Amino acid sequence: MNNEKQHLDGEVIIREVLDSDRDAVIAIFNYYAATSYAAYPEMPVNERFFGFLREGTLAFFILEQKTRIVGFGLIKPVLPFPAFMATGMLTYFILPEFTGKGLGNRLLEQLTIEAKKLEMTSLVANMASKNTTSIHFHKRHKFTEVGRLHSAGMKFGEPFDIIWMQKEL
Repeated sequence: MNNEKQHLDGEVIIREVLDSDRDAVIAIFNYYAATSYAAYPEMPVNERFFGFLREGTLAFFILEQKTRIVGFGLIKPVLPFPAFMATGMLTYFILPEFTGKGLGNRLLEQLTIEAKKLEMTSLVANMASKNTTSIHFHKRHKFTEVGRLHSAGMKFGEPFDIIWMQKEL
């Protein structure tokens, strides 16, 4: 992808992540950690979490409106062994005021294109059972539930399942 792509007035572009994006990525993640089941931690993560996100990534993109980062998404191998390079694990978050505008669709499409370039045959995502927005988003994009870990997590004093969804490419 070309990091030099010009922004049209108000347009949100997709570009590759830069080291300088760290604070904005962490802020987006921490918003969801504090307010929803979309991110698993209840406490804010620090800047070292950016390194964890980047480690082993095969593709990592930023959604940017002018100079404001409004979301991010990435693909990692589902497990860090060569035997699992054909299955990508997705992670993405978009600021709430930018959801419902098709940006999640665009970001998933870009990640899918990258996965195909990497000769992946499927993509997986996991989410809390209480994150119904994510479940519906993935179902709309032809992901199917392939597994569930019952009462695997606890957040805001409530247990939740972890749902695994998969899409064949």
